[in-house]
This record gives sequence, C-alpha cells and structure tokens, in this order.
Amino acid sequence: MKLFPDDQRIGLGGAPIGSLLGVVTDADAVATVEAAWDEGWRYFDTAPHYGLGLAEERLGAGLAGKPRSKYVLSSKVGRIIYEADTEATDDEGFAVHTKRRRRWDFSRDGVLRSIEDSLRRIGTDRLDVVFVHDPDDHFDEAVATAFPTLIALREQGVIGAIGSGMNQSAMLTRFVREVDIDVIMLAGRYSLIDPDGLDEVLPACVENNVQVVAVGVFNSGLLSQPRPADGATFNYAPAAAVLVDKANKIADLCEAHNLTLPAAALAFPLAHPAVAGIAVGCRTPAEVHTNAALSRAAIPAAFWSDLKSAGLLREDAPTPASVEPTSAVPR
Repeated sequence: MKLFPDDQRIGLGGAPIGSLLGVVTDADAVATVEAAWDEGWRYFDTAPHYGLGLAEERLGAGLAGKPRSKYVLSSKVGRIIYEADTEATDDEGFAVHTKRRRRWDFSRDGVLRSIEDSLRRIGTDRLDVVFVHDPDDHFDEAVATAFPTLIALREQGVIGAIGSGMNQSAMLTRFVREVDIDVIMLAGRYSLIDPDGLDEVLPACVENNVQVVAVGVFNSGLLSQPRPADGATFNYAPAAAVLVDKANKIADLCEAHNLTLPAAALAFPLAHPAVAGIAVGCRTPAEVHTNAALSRAAIPAAFWSDLKSAGLLREDAPTPASVEPTSAVPR
C-alpha cells in the first residue's frame, strides 16, 4: 500500500501528543493534529505506549470528522494497556499521572486485544498499518506469534500492511529478511548525522521491497535547531562532543548555502529509494507549521556534494536532487 502522497512525504509522529517529556494539554494535542491536517499531512502514527493510550485518544479526537479514506493511520502492538487500582506517574518518559499501566504481550491474544483497544481509543474502524513495537528482548515471541497474527489479519484484509518499529537496525534487518513484512519504522538510524542504516537494513529493504518510514530524523534534538542547543541530546541521551562538533560543521555548510540544519535533516532521508516518507513528532501547532515550512525549503544539490567533500556525509549516501519549494498544500 502507498503510505504517503507523492507531494507530501511527511507525516505526524504521535509520541509528543502523549505528553512525551512534558505535559501537553488535550487542546494543544488536538490542535496539533488539526494543524498537521491543514498542512496537508496525511500519514499519522501512534502507539498504545505513547502516554499509556493518551496519544491514541488525542489523535482520534483530532482526526474526528476527517474522511477516513483520505489518510493513512498506523499504530503498534506489543504492549497492553490495563487499569491498576491506584494512580501513579508514568516512569517511561510520559508526563501522565493515571491508573493505566503497560505490560509486554506479543501473543496472538495480546496482538488482537491491542488492536481492538487501539481502534476503540482512536475511534476508528481500521488501522492501515500495524507495527510490532520495540521487540528488542522479545524476538522469538514476535516471530512465533505476533507476526503470524498480523500476517493473518493482513490476508483477511483487516489491516493493509504490517511491519516493525524499533530504535535499532540489526533486528529490523532480520525481520526484513526473514519475515513477510511490508514496512519498517526506523527510528534514529538513518539521519543526517547517523546514516548507518546504509550498512544493512536499507539495502535489505530494497532487496525485499519493504518500505521505510524514517523517524527520529532530528536524533531527539541534536539536529532540530539551526545550531545544536546547549545540552542537546542525541537519541535521548546527552550528545557526545564529537557529535555536537559534527553538527556544527554541517550547520556551517547549511549557512553557506542559505539553509538550516533542520531543513537538511528533514530532506536527507527522503532520497533513499527504500524510504517512503518521514514522520515528525510535534507537540504544538507551531511545531507542525515550522516543520512543514522546513520541509518545503529549497536545498541546492551543491550542498550535498559539499557535505561529502568535507567528509561530513558518507559517499554512498543517496542525496536529493535540487529541491524547489512546493506551492499549494493539498486540503
């Protein structure tokens, strides 16, 4: 299935509206989804893990009334959300205080329950894409039960595409080569500063006709500003000095070509033939509009060749042709 329109290969990542790393109000979350829609974004990703179901509920509220045939919706399985007796503050990065808890479950019953719960929370009748989420310590269960369950649902026409989403590439490469999947969500492993997905997982995707949704393209913050901010993070940990230095050198070249570091970071993954599109996490409408504008920035082809000449980008990394700003936003 086609995940992104040809002229709008950017979508909304739903973790921030689940109050990732800080409180997001219901109103701001819904407004963020609506802003993404107004910008023409038609791919929306979420997961039960994000805010213990909160992100799914908020995404559903933001999409309520939108024509279901006009967008692609993905969620994930692997964690079941259940009610405990007492409220507690989440300890996995989401600023929520609730009776809800999560537990790992890659069984057939767990997958079916997770999908049913997601449909209820989002308020929709189907998920277009379902990812097996973070099975790092659950490879055997994922292969034995989670993927066969999803394959059966795909064959029945209940879901359109299946895959896995992870913050690593080694296990995703195994899934691409060993399991009949359609798509992967590659988090933080194919970015302007960390293109190591070129080594195995992206070639495997090309060989096996598996699409890639690239996420974490700012590497959790290092590439999100024109210059790395003080205390910038790389993949949710303090960025090493060598990475900050590299980001600043890339920013120097960006400035020489009259563009910005985050604009280059958004554009870079899209040149790879396996990458269908990118999903960007946003927590406010302003962030959506900023990222949408950055995604439309004109980037000269010479910028990419200069990066390679300076040793700041691998020679084997595919790079975009000169990109002109897009005009009309589809509604």
